Order: sequence, then C-alpha cells, then structure tokens
Amino acid sequence: MATSRGTGRYWALVFAGGLIETVWIVGLKAATTPLGWAITAAALLVNFALLMRAIRFLPVGSVYAVFCGLGAAASVVAETVWFDEPVQPAKIALIALLVVGVAGLKLVTPLAPAADTEKTP
Repeated sequence: MATSRGTGRYWALVFAGGLIETVWIVGLKAATTPLGWAITAAALLVNFALLMRAIRFLPVGSVYAVFCGLGAAASVVAETVWFDEPVQPAKIALIALLVVGVAGLKLVTPLAPAADTEKTP
C-alpha cells in the first residue's frame, strides 16, 4: 500500500498538470507565431506526461476528474484575465462548486495500492 507521503507526490503532479493544461488551452486560442505554437505543444506534452505518471500510482477516475476540473477552472479564470471575458457571478459560483467537488474527490479517494517505490519503465 502506498503511503500518504508517497501519494502526495503524485497528487502534486496532478495539480501541476491541471494548471499546465491551462497553458496549452490558452495557447490554442492565442498562439499566432511558431514560438507560440511550440510553447502550446510543449505544454500539451508536459501536461499529459504528468497525467500518465500520476495514473500509474493513483486511481485513474479520481485523477482524471481532479485533473480536468482544475484545468477547466483555471481556463475560465485565464479567459477572464487575458481575453476580457466578463466576470459573471454564476461563473464564479460554478467554478467554486467545481473546486469543492475536485477537493472532495481527492479527500475521499483511498490510498492507491501501488508500491512505495517507483517502477522504472
């Protein structure tokens, strides 16, 4: 059984991936130069590499829900900040609900039955 400390490291990867997801999503809308597209592609690759690493040691359903929820919430915030999307109370309430749901999933997810040490591919 994985220890809480061991799984925390993989949850950190999930959270980082959820935030990095915002980079490539914003990049799909904003990239207009080869450098912009390269950054978008690199963020996409890093994003999925983090997700694939985490699901080796954590329950895939909870990981994917947390990963997508964080990415969606961060994307809505980024759209408001960088693309002048109007702030709407309903959006804020729904993002808060999404974050509460994501946090709840993480809290109720049991420790993964993975080994304490990482396997090398």
